[in-house]
Amino acid sequence: MVQAHHHRPTLKQQNKPFKSKHASKSAIKRTAKGKTSRTSPNSQPGTPSTAQARQNRRNHAKQIQLQKRQSLVAATRIFSGVDGAPRIVAVIPLSPDVKPWEVSKGLAEALGVDDSDCPNTGVWKIKAERFKTSLQLINLPYRSLYPTLDAVKAADYVLFVLSPTTEVDAWGDTLLRALQAQGLPTVVSAVAPDSSLDSKTRPTVLKSLLSFMQYFVPSQTRVFDMHSSSDRINAARALCEGRPDDVRWREGRTWMLGESVEFEEQADGKGILKVTGVVRGAALSANRLVHLPGWGDYQVEKVTSAPLPRHSKVPDAGGMDVEPAVLAEPDPEEADSLVSSNDPDDLANEQTWPTEEEMKGHADSVQDGNEIPDAKAGTTPRKVKRVPKGWSDYQAAWIVDDDDEEGDGEEGSEGEEEEEMRDVEVEERETKVDNDDDEDNEMESMTNRSVAFEDMDMAEEEKELQQWRSRKREEEEKDDLQFPDEIDTPLDIPARTRFQRYRGLRSFRTSPWDPYENLPRDYARIFQFEDFKRTERGVRRRAEEEVAAVQPGVRVTVHLKDVPQEASRVEAGKPFVMFGIWQHEHKMTVLNFAVQRNTEYDGSVRSKDPLVLCVGPRRMHTRPIYSQHTRGGGKGYNNVHKFERYLRHGDTYVATTYGPVVFGKQPCMLLRETDDPDAPHLVATGTFLNPDTTRIIAKRIVLTGHPFKIHKKTATVRYMFFNPEDVRYFAPIQLHTKYGRTGHIRESLGTHGYFKAHFDGPMNQMDTVCMSLYKRVYPKWCEPWRPRSGQVDGDAMEE
Repeated sequence: MVQAHHHRPTLKQQNKPFKSKHASKSAIKRTAKGKTSRTSPNSQPGTPSTAQARQNRRNHAKQIQLQKRQSLVAATRIFSGVDGAPRIVAVIPLSPDVKPWEVSKGLAEALGVDDSDCPNTGVWKIKAERFKTSLQLINLPYRSLYPTLDAVKAADYVLFVLSPTTEVDAWGDTLLRALQAQGLPTVVSAVAPDSSLDSKTRPTVLKSLLSFMQYFVPSQTRVFDMHSSSDRINAARALCEGRPDDVRWREGRTWMLGESVEFEEQADGKGILKVTGVVRGAALSANRLVHLPGWGDYQVEKVTSAPLPRHSKVPDAGGMDVEPAVLAEPDPEEADSLVSSNDPDDLANEQTWPTEEEMKGHADSVQDGNEIPDAKAGTTPRKVKRVPKGWSDYQAAWIVDDDDEEGDGEEGSEGEEEEEMRDVEVEERETKVDNDDDEDNEMESMTNRSVAFEDMDMAEEEKELQQWRSRKREEEEKDDLQFPDEIDTPLDIPARTRFQRYRGLRSFRTSPWDPYENLPRDYARIFQFEDFKRTERGVRRRAEEEVAAVQPGVRVTVHLKDVPQEASRVEAGKPFVMFGIWQHEHKMTVLNFAVQRNTEYDGSVRSKDPLVLCVGPRRMHTRPIYSQHTRGGGKGYNNVHKFERYLRHGDTYVATTYGPVVFGKQPCMLLRETDDPDAPHLVATGTFLNPDTTRIIAKRIVLTGHPFKIHKKTATVRYMFFNPEDVRYFAPIQLHTKYGRTGHIRESLGTHGYFKAHFDGPMNQMDTVCMSLYKRVYPKWCEPWRPRSGQVDGDAMEE
């Protein structure tokens, strides 16, 4: 058969399918492949719907632009006008060779202002006529941490001054981390003027410093060179124009930078403190208390106006002084008091002496013969124990009763052996020990042979105990983080006495624990909120609806009463900042903070170590205790949280302490003081969590024992206790092992604290028997922080 010639498939022509308007519906669906047709609004540009959509987009963009412009005007309105509030700029040097007043003089030169009266440290106010505003520069000295923190709390801008030749040292790094945790307003970075750098190396230095600043403030885009005149004017423009960033924790709060401070002395070394400045933030209410950092809270006597003198346009006419007027006075019914804590009555729960009616009633009852007579000697009932026939009284004394809650199976077994038992009277009370229904006969035989146990020699047992404990510490040194709560049972003190405040919990998350039992005396001094969130909303609403408050941007003089004279002493170069606090924020309660360790601090931080807590405008000496932070912030069924002995790296913990009430998510810092009062170590940072007084912080201890002898699921344990009374006292508590077994104490063996325990699975000789005990722990009372250079006795808070 002759084969036909075929062309290669690649040479065959394939025509496009015919696109016909009259195709069938099935062909159209097959071609579309599931896609649905939609008419685009741009396909027909002449239709009214397209024009309307275009107009809607234009209107929406215009509305967004108008909202942004209005918000910018509202934010900067306080700085505009003849009497506008000055923009507060904190000039902070980060190196010892940086001089902040040189940077301030450079800004004044760029603005065309005379700089002859510029102080080396302190507040300096200049007029920026070019930008129609004014600046209030705070030249801060190097290595002064607390004044720097207070200045940044009240500042609108922070001007970090870096050195072109000296790197930022450890103190500067700590300061940046502390300010980062506290909350920074708008940041401007600059390099101190230095003529030693040539034009080639200067860009490299600026680029390196910008990379360093972006690590702490990622929003930084450039570092201004104060040696260049163009950069000086650009830095001044960045400070004089634009809208300063808001700090979240300052929203709704009042603060004021004192321009002048006067003290009018009265009796007992106290008097009236007059602070003059411009109200910033929210409106200032005379009914609320005012906080002075380092000196406490005080009441406002009155608020008077303090306008600047008007300058006449006529030459040589002088300024026009305006008489001050009273703007606000406190209402005696609504003003907050200085009482910060309750005064507990120690005799409230004591038994009082009986009244005459009660004594008379008792005498009548005795006369009527209702008094219960004493029992006659020899008539008290004796306890009867059932023992097998043929047992002596000595053997009967070792038998353990089974008279607590048992299953029905044991009652049947006792009935079968009833005819072989006899009754024996017992003089002393026996201790009950659980003896559940066993799975096999081996457990019963071992229980019957328990009386044959012999104690070891005391010297030999002591030697083996020390050898086992030393071996255990060497082997488990690496597992300290996994088993951090193990302790040794003392030899000289009974465990039931040493651990009498501890309890056992079957489930750490679900076992009931009354949060109001055995509370310390400090809990009678604090305040508790029924609904904290609702109270916070009410406080914020009343602060916004305050009518007689002084609006922000007004220059006033605040008169504070009963202020000690030491608080009026303004140290040279340190700003005087005043903060207004909300209602109830003077009351003492329990504060919980979610904190994390500072990665740069390597020291050991233990619970109840003395630290300085900085939260919002406050600072206080405290000894916080740490506990586990539940994921998601949940409380669990019983609100019990495990106590942590150390604050470790990498995890989030909850620090609990006493302190004044805090509203809002305010940042916090924990500082450890050193020999240098202005150079503490930054230990941890975090935020305020809640003021939960019912949070139970349970300290756990783990008593460990060694399985001396093992038979399947039963083990003889030693070294956990050292007398049989302790074994019987802790018998109801569940045991667990490091290999995951759980069990219970069956009975005590001998007189040296050995006991027999039964577990839910076969035991291993290398295992360790553990018993977890818990007790609730409480923080220590806090004390107000005082500057070291100006220590005063007493407290402004009345208790």
